Amino acid sequence: MEKVTPKQLEGGSFDTPQKGKLTTTDSGESCKVNDSSNVVCGNVQTSNATVYIVDTVLMRSSTGPRKQRERA
Repeated sequence: MEKVTPKQLEGGSFDTPQKGKLTTTDSGESCKVNDSSNVVCGNVQTSNATVYIVDTVLMRSSTGPRKQRERA
């Protein structure tokens, strides 16, 4: 996992550990993730990561049709 700087959040696309994608945009007034979540606090340094806090839960989108279970 790469370290993301505040400058990179101005408009980027990032891979997640689960092989998904996150996109970010920055209007100068606010920063959004996936066009829906607002970054409310960013660049928070912890012992093992830099954290960006968003106002919604980010869910991985499904990547293909769901398999239906066979009924016995």
